[in-house]
Amino acid sequence: MTAIKPLITGVIGAGAISDAYLRNLTGIFSDRIQVRYVSASHIERAQKKAEQYGLTGCTNDVILHDPEVELVIILTPVASHEALIREALLAGKHVYTEKTITQTCKEAESLIALAKEKGLYLGSAPDTFLGSSFATAKKAIEDGMLGDIHSFTASITRNNDILTGMFPFLRQPGAGILRDYVVYYLTAITYLLGKTQTAAAFLQTPYPERTCIFPQSADYGKTISTPNEAILSSILRLENGITGTLSDDSETYAIDRADFVIQGTKGILLLGDPNHFGDPVRFVPAIPKNFHEPPVPIVLDPVNSYHDNCRGLGAYDMAAAIRTHTPHQASASLALHVLQIIEAMEKSAMEGTFVSI
Repeated sequence: MTAIKPLITGVIGAGAISDAYLRNLTGIFSDRIQVRYVSASHIERAQKKAEQYGLTGCTNDVILHDPEVELVIILTPVASHEALIREALLAGKHVYTEKTITQTCKEAESLIALAKEKGLYLGSAPDTFLGSSFATAKKAIEDGMLGDIHSFTASITRNNDILTGMFPFLRQPGAGILRDYVVYYLTAITYLLGKTQTAAAFLQTPYPERTCIFPQSADYGKTISTPNEAILSSILRLENGITGTLSDDSETYAIDRADFVIQGTKGILLLGDPNHFGDPVRFVPAIPKNFHEPPVPIVLDPVNSYHDNCRGLGAYDMAAAIRTHTPHQASASLALHVLQIIEAMEKSAMEGTFVSI
Protein backbone atom coordinates (compact mmCIF):
# COMPACT_ATOMS: atom_id res chain seq x y z
CA MET A 1 0.00 0.00 0.00
CA THR A 2 1.16 3.52 -0.79
CA ALA A 3 2.69 5.30 2.19
CA ILE A 4 0.38 7.67 4.03
CA LYS A 5 1.00 10.54 6.41
CA PRO A 6 0.83 9.07 9.95
CA LEU A 7 -2.02 10.22 12.17
CA ILE A 8 -0.95 12.02 15.35
CA THR A 9 -2.56 9.89 18.06
CA GLY A 10 -3.36 9.97 21.75
CA VAL A 11 -4.00 6.78 23.73
CA ILE A 12 -6.41 6.92 26.67
CA GLY A 13 -5.86 4.10 29.13
CA ALA A 14 -2.68 2.58 30.56
CA GLY A 15 -3.97 -0.73 31.87
CA ALA A 16 -3.18 -4.35 31.08
CA ILE A 17 -3.92 -4.22 27.34
CA SER A 18 -1.98 -0.99 26.75
CA ASP A 19 1.43 -2.64 26.46
CA ALA A 20 0.40 -4.74 23.47
CA TYR A 21 -1.10 -1.69 21.77
CA LEU A 22 1.75 0.70 22.55
CA ARG A 23 4.39 -1.83 21.55
CA ASN A 24 2.74 -2.28 18.14
CA LEU A 25 1.68 1.33 17.58
CA THR A 26 5.22 2.58 18.24
CA GLY A 27 6.70 -0.33 16.31
CA ILE A 28 5.17 -2.26 13.40
CA PHE A 29 2.27 0.18 12.94
CA SER A 30 4.23 3.43 13.31
CA ASP A 31 4.23 4.14 9.57
CA ARG A 32 0.52 5.07 9.81
CA ILE A 33 0.07 5.97 13.47
CA GLN A 34 2.31 8.35 15.39
CA VAL A 35 1.50 8.11 19.10
CA ARG A 36 2.24 11.32 20.95
CA TYR A 37 0.41 10.93 24.27
CA VAL A 38 -0.82 8.34 26.73
CA SER A 39 -3.23 9.26 29.51
CA ALA A 40 -4.75 7.44 32.49
CA SER A 41 -7.06 8.14 35.40
CA HIS A 42 -3.92 8.41 37.56
CA ILE A 43 -1.35 10.71 35.95
CA GLU A 44 1.53 8.82 37.60
CA ARG A 45 0.52 5.65 35.76
CA ALA A 46 0.32 7.54 32.48
CA GLN A 47 3.75 9.07 32.97
CA LYS A 48 5.29 5.73 33.86
CA LYS A 49 3.81 4.09 30.77
CA ALA A 50 4.79 7.04 28.59
CA GLU A 51 8.39 6.89 29.77
CA GLN A 52 8.51 3.21 28.83
CA TYR A 53 7.58 3.97 25.20
CA GLY A 54 9.13 7.39 24.70
CA LEU A 55 5.82 9.28 24.82
CA THR A 56 4.27 12.09 26.86
CA GLY A 57 2.13 11.15 29.85
CA CYS A 58 -0.80 13.50 30.35
CA THR A 59 -4.48 13.96 31.20
CA ASN A 60 -7.31 13.26 28.77
CA ASP A 61 -7.83 17.00 28.30
CA VAL A 62 -4.37 17.45 26.83
CA ILE A 63 -5.14 14.84 24.17
CA LEU A 64 -8.58 16.26 23.39
CA HIS A 65 -7.37 19.87 23.14
CA ASP A 66 -4.24 19.33 21.05
CA PRO A 67 -5.33 20.42 17.55
CA GLU A 68 -2.67 18.20 15.96
CA VAL A 69 -4.15 15.01 17.45
CA GLU A 70 -6.33 13.38 14.78
CA LEU A 71 -6.97 9.96 16.34
CA VAL A 72 -7.84 8.90 19.88
CA ILE A 73 -7.47 5.24 20.87
CA ILE A 74 -9.43 4.26 24.00
CA LEU A 75 -8.20 1.30 26.07
CA THR A 76 -10.31 1.73 29.21
CA PRO A 77 -13.00 -0.62 30.63
CA VAL A 78 -16.25 -0.68 28.68
CA ALA A 79 -18.26 1.24 31.28
CA SER A 80 -16.27 4.39 30.42
CA HIS A 81 -16.40 4.05 26.62
CA GLU A 82 -19.55 6.01 25.85
CA ALA A 83 -18.48 9.17 27.68
CA LEU A 84 -14.89 9.06 26.39
CA ILE A 85 -15.87 8.38 22.78
CA ARG A 86 -18.44 11.19 22.88
CA GLU A 87 -15.86 13.65 24.27
CA ALA A 88 -13.35 12.73 21.59
CA LEU A 89 -15.86 12.98 18.74
CA LEU A 90 -17.08 16.36 19.99
CA ALA A 91 -13.43 17.45 20.04
CA GLY A 92 -13.20 16.56 16.34
CA LYS A 93 -11.10 13.40 16.73
CA HIS A 94 -11.46 10.07 14.97
CA VAL A 95 -11.88 7.30 17.58
CA TYR A 96 -10.91 3.65 17.88
CA THR A 97 -11.87 1.83 21.08
CA GLU A 98 -11.23 -1.49 22.74
CA LYS A 99 -14.16 -3.93 22.87
CA THR A 100 -17.03 -3.72 23.24
CA ILE A 101 -17.78 -0.39 21.59
CA THR A 102 -20.15 0.55 24.44
CA GLN A 103 -22.23 -1.23 27.06
CA THR A 104 -25.51 -0.87 25.16
CA CYS A 105 -26.74 -0.64 21.57
CA LYS A 106 -28.55 2.60 22.37
CA GLU A 107 -25.25 4.20 23.37
CA ALA A 108 -23.48 2.84 20.27
CA GLU A 109 -26.22 4.03 17.91
CA SER A 110 -26.04 7.54 19.36
CA LEU A 111 -22.25 7.66 18.92
CA ILE A 112 -22.41 6.31 15.38
CA ALA A 113 -24.88 9.05 14.49
CA LEU A 114 -22.60 11.66 16.09
CA ALA A 115 -19.55 10.40 14.18
CA LYS A 116 -21.52 10.53 10.92
CA GLU A 117 -22.70 14.06 11.70
CA LYS A 118 -19.12 15.16 12.37
CA GLY A 119 -17.65 13.33 9.38
CA LEU A 120 -15.41 11.27 11.65
CA TYR A 121 -14.35 7.62 11.71
CA LEU A 122 -15.36 5.40 14.62
CA GLY A 123 -13.94 1.90 15.02
CA SER A 124 -13.84 -0.79 17.64
CA ALA A 125 -12.02 -3.93 18.65
CA PRO A 126 -11.83 -6.84 18.54
CA ASP A 127 -9.56 -6.71 15.51
CA THR A 128 -8.22 -10.26 15.79
CA PHE A 129 -10.36 -11.25 12.79
CA LEU A 130 -7.94 -9.24 10.62
CA GLY A 131 -5.05 -11.53 11.58
CA SER A 132 -3.70 -14.38 9.49
CA SER A 133 -5.96 -17.02 11.05
CA PHE A 134 -9.38 -15.64 10.18
CA ALA A 135 -8.25 -13.91 7.00
CA THR A 136 -7.10 -17.37 5.84
CA ALA A 137 -10.43 -18.91 6.85
CA LYS A 138 -12.30 -16.13 5.04
CA LYS A 139 -10.42 -16.81 1.80
CA ALA A 140 -11.05 -20.56 2.07
CA ILE A 141 -14.79 -19.92 2.44
CA GLU A 142 -14.88 -17.40 -0.41
CA ASP A 143 -12.93 -19.80 -2.64
CA GLY A 144 -15.59 -22.47 -2.08
CA MET A 145 -13.35 -24.89 -0.22
CA LEU A 146 -16.18 -25.90 2.12
CA GLY A 147 -18.92 -26.08 -0.50
CA ASP A 148 -22.34 -25.20 0.88
CA ILE A 149 -22.14 -24.15 4.54
CA HIS A 150 -25.08 -24.99 6.75
CA SER A 151 -23.77 -24.93 10.33
CA PHE A 152 -21.04 -24.07 12.83
CA THR A 153 -20.17 -24.96 16.41
CA ALA A 154 -18.09 -23.04 18.93
CA SER A 155 -17.32 -24.22 22.45
CA ILE A 156 -15.22 -22.22 24.92
CA THR A 157 -13.76 -23.16 28.29
CA ARG A 158 -12.03 -20.78 30.74
CA ASN A 159 -11.58 -20.43 34.49
CA ASN A 160 -12.94 -17.43 36.39
CA ASP A 161 -11.35 -18.53 39.67
CA ILE A 162 -8.05 -17.48 38.12
CA LEU A 163 -9.17 -14.77 35.71
CA THR A 164 -11.21 -12.67 38.16
CA GLY A 165 -8.24 -12.58 40.52
CA MET A 166 -5.74 -11.81 37.77
CA PHE A 167 -7.89 -9.14 36.09
CA PRO A 168 -10.02 -7.16 38.60
CA PHE A 169 -11.86 -5.33 35.78
CA LEU A 170 -13.73 -8.61 35.10
CA ARG A 171 -15.67 -7.94 38.30
CA GLN A 172 -16.99 -4.60 36.97
CA PRO A 173 -20.39 -4.11 35.29
CA GLY A 174 -20.30 -5.02 31.61
CA ALA A 175 -17.26 -7.28 31.96
CA GLY A 176 -18.99 -10.66 31.93
CA ILE A 177 -18.19 -13.33 29.38
CA LEU A 178 -20.46 -11.85 26.68
CA ARG A 179 -18.71 -8.49 26.38
CA ASP A 180 -15.26 -9.61 27.46
CA TYR A 181 -14.76 -12.87 25.55
CA VAL A 182 -17.75 -14.14 23.56
CA VAL A 183 -17.46 -10.88 21.61
CA TYR A 184 -14.40 -12.34 19.82
CA TYR A 185 -16.39 -15.33 18.59
CA LEU A 186 -19.40 -13.27 17.53
CA THR A 187 -17.14 -10.91 15.58
CA ALA A 188 -15.42 -13.84 13.85
CA ILE A 189 -18.75 -15.52 13.04
CA THR A 190 -20.12 -12.28 11.57
CA TYR A 191 -16.94 -11.66 9.56
CA LEU A 192 -16.79 -15.20 8.18
CA LEU A 193 -20.45 -16.13 7.73
CA GLY A 194 -22.64 -13.01 7.93
CA LYS A 195 -25.08 -11.26 10.20
CA THR A 196 -27.22 -12.99 12.81
CA GLN A 197 -31.00 -12.88 12.45
CA THR A 198 -32.21 -14.73 15.56
CA ALA A 199 -30.65 -15.71 18.89
CA ALA A 200 -31.62 -17.83 21.87
CA ALA A 201 -29.54 -18.25 24.99
CA PHE A 202 -29.28 -19.45 28.56
CA LEU A 203 -26.99 -17.55 30.94
CA GLN A 204 -25.77 -18.51 34.40
CA THR A 205 -23.88 -16.80 37.22
CA PRO A 206 -23.24 -19.75 39.54
CA TYR A 207 -20.66 -18.06 41.80
CA PRO A 208 -21.49 -14.36 42.43
CA GLU A 209 -18.89 -14.45 45.20
CA ARG A 210 -15.69 -16.48 45.48
CA THR A 211 -12.35 -16.60 47.25
CA CYS A 212 -9.54 -14.99 45.29
CA ILE A 213 -6.93 -17.69 44.58
CA PHE A 214 -4.54 -15.67 42.42
CA PRO A 215 -1.40 -15.19 44.59
CA GLN A 216 -0.29 -11.91 42.97
CA SER A 217 -3.68 -10.24 43.56
CA ALA A 218 -4.08 -7.62 46.29
CA ASP A 219 -7.27 -9.52 47.19
CA TYR A 220 -5.59 -12.92 47.53
CA GLY A 221 -7.41 -15.04 50.09
CA LYS A 222 -10.30 -12.58 50.39
CA THR A 223 -13.91 -13.00 49.33
CA ILE A 224 -14.50 -11.06 46.10
CA SER A 225 -17.69 -10.14 44.27
CA THR A 226 -18.01 -11.71 40.78
CA PRO A 227 -21.56 -10.82 39.74
CA ASN A 228 -21.27 -11.12 35.97
CA GLU A 229 -22.54 -13.95 33.75
CA ALA A 230 -20.07 -16.82 33.48
CA ILE A 231 -21.80 -19.61 31.54
CA LEU A 232 -23.52 -19.32 28.14
CA SER A 233 -25.38 -21.82 25.98
CA SER A 234 -26.81 -20.34 22.77
CA ILE A 235 -28.22 -20.99 19.31
CA LEU A 236 -27.83 -18.55 16.43
CA ARG A 237 -29.57 -18.40 13.06
CA LEU A 238 -27.88 -16.16 10.51
CA GLU A 239 -29.65 -14.08 7.86
CA ASN A 240 -28.41 -16.50 5.18
CA GLY A 241 -29.94 -19.53 6.94
CA ILE A 242 -26.75 -20.90 8.49
CA THR A 243 -27.34 -22.07 12.07
CA GLY A 244 -24.91 -22.76 14.87
CA THR A 245 -24.30 -23.21 18.56
CA LEU A 246 -22.04 -21.11 20.76
CA SER A 247 -21.25 -22.00 24.36
CA ASP A 248 -18.86 -20.68 26.99
CA ASP A 249 -18.24 -22.27 30.38
CA SER A 250 -15.86 -19.99 32.27
CA GLU A 251 -16.09 -21.96 35.52
CA THR A 252 -13.96 -24.88 34.46
CA TYR A 253 -10.67 -25.49 32.64
CA ALA A 254 -7.70 -23.37 33.75
CA ILE A 255 -6.33 -22.61 30.27
CA ASP A 256 -8.43 -20.99 27.53
CA ARG A 257 -9.64 -23.70 25.19
CA ALA A 258 -11.45 -23.18 21.88
CA ASP A 259 -13.30 -25.68 19.71
CA PHE A 260 -14.49 -23.70 16.70
CA VAL A 261 -15.68 -25.55 13.60
CA ILE A 262 -17.50 -24.58 10.39
CA GLN A 263 -19.23 -27.45 8.59
CA GLY A 264 -19.69 -27.57 4.80
CA THR A 265 -20.67 -30.12 2.16
CA LYS A 266 -17.04 -30.47 1.01
CA GLY A 267 -15.52 -30.68 4.48
CA ILE A 268 -14.99 -28.86 7.74
CA LEU A 269 -12.80 -25.96 8.78
CA LEU A 270 -11.09 -26.25 12.16
CA LEU A 271 -10.43 -22.74 13.48
CA GLY A 272 -8.33 -21.41 16.33
CA ASP A 273 -9.12 -19.05 19.19
CA PRO A 274 -10.59 -15.74 17.93
CA ASN A 275 -8.76 -14.03 20.80
CA HIS A 276 -5.57 -14.83 18.86
CA PHE A 277 -4.37 -13.46 15.53
CA GLY A 278 -2.49 -16.39 14.05
CA ASP A 279 -3.70 -19.82 15.16
CA PRO A 280 -3.43 -22.39 12.33
CA VAL A 281 -6.51 -23.11 10.21
CA ARG A 282 -7.07 -26.74 9.18
CA PHE A 283 -9.32 -28.16 6.48
CA VAL A 284 -10.64 -31.71 6.72
CA PRO A 285 -12.20 -33.04 3.48
CA ALA A 286 -15.68 -34.52 3.79
CA ILE A 287 -14.75 -37.72 1.98
CA PRO A 288 -11.30 -39.26 2.50
CA LYS A 289 -9.33 -40.64 -0.42
CA ASN A 290 -9.29 -43.99 1.33
CA PHE A 291 -12.59 -44.92 2.95
CA HIS A 292 -10.78 -47.20 5.39
CA GLU A 293 -8.70 -44.37 6.86
CA PRO A 294 -9.78 -41.15 8.58
CA PRO A 295 -9.28 -37.96 6.53
CA VAL A 296 -6.05 -36.10 7.26
CA PRO A 297 -6.39 -32.39 8.20
CA ILE A 298 -4.66 -29.99 5.82
CA VAL A 299 -3.05 -26.91 7.38
CA LEU A 300 -3.82 -23.93 5.16
CA ASP A 301 -1.12 -21.44 4.20
CA PRO A 302 -1.72 -18.09 5.95
CA VAL A 303 -2.74 -15.26 3.64
CA ASN A 304 -1.06 -12.49 5.64
CA SER A 305 1.74 -12.05 8.16
CA TYR A 306 -0.32 -10.79 11.12
CA HIS A 307 0.05 -13.88 13.27
CA ASP A 308 1.56 -12.56 16.52
CA ASN A 309 -0.23 -10.37 19.06
CA CYS A 310 -1.11 -7.56 16.67
CA ARG A 311 -3.44 -5.51 18.90
CA GLY A 312 -3.99 -2.21 17.15
CA LEU A 313 -4.32 -3.77 13.69
CA GLY A 314 -7.87 -2.43 13.46
CA ALA A 315 -6.68 1.10 14.20
CA TYR A 316 -3.86 0.64 11.68
CA ASP A 317 -6.38 -0.36 9.00
CA MET A 318 -8.61 2.58 9.98
CA ALA A 319 -5.71 5.02 9.68
CA ALA A 320 -5.28 4.12 6.03
CA ALA A 321 -9.04 4.39 5.48
CA ILE A 322 -9.08 7.88 7.00
CA ARG A 323 -6.34 9.07 4.65
CA THR A 324 -7.92 7.47 1.56
CA HIS A 325 -11.55 8.19 2.49
CA THR A 326 -12.49 4.52 2.21
CA PRO A 327 -14.35 2.13 4.56
CA HIS A 328 -12.44 0.38 7.35
CA GLN A 329 -12.93 -3.17 8.54
CA ALA A 330 -13.12 -3.04 12.36
CA SER A 331 -16.01 -0.65 11.98
CA ALA A 332 -18.57 0.73 14.39
CA SER A 333 -21.34 -0.92 12.37
CA LEU A 334 -19.74 -4.35 12.83
CA ALA A 335 -19.26 -3.67 16.54
CA LEU A 336 -22.89 -2.53 16.84
CA HIS A 337 -24.20 -5.71 15.22
CA VAL A 338 -22.14 -7.85 17.60
CA LEU A 339 -23.54 -5.86 20.51
CA GLN A 340 -27.05 -6.41 19.11
CA ILE A 341 -26.43 -10.17 19.26
CA ILE A 342 -25.21 -9.87 22.85
CA GLU A 343 -28.29 -7.92 23.89
CA ALA A 344 -30.51 -10.44 22.09
CA MET A 345 -28.83 -13.23 24.07
CA GLU A 346 -29.44 -11.36 27.32
CA LYS A 347 -33.08 -10.75 26.43
CA SER A 348 -33.55 -14.38 25.42
CA ALA A 349 -32.06 -15.60 28.68
CA MET A 350 -34.36 -13.29 30.65
CA GLU A 351 -37.55 -14.01 28.72
CA GLY A 352 -36.97 -17.64 27.72
CA THR A 353 -37.66 -17.07 24.04
CA PHE A 354 -36.02 -16.64 20.63
CA VAL A 355 -35.14 -13.00 19.93
CA SER A 356 -35.00 -11.42 16.47
CA ILE A 357 -32.29 -8.86 15.70
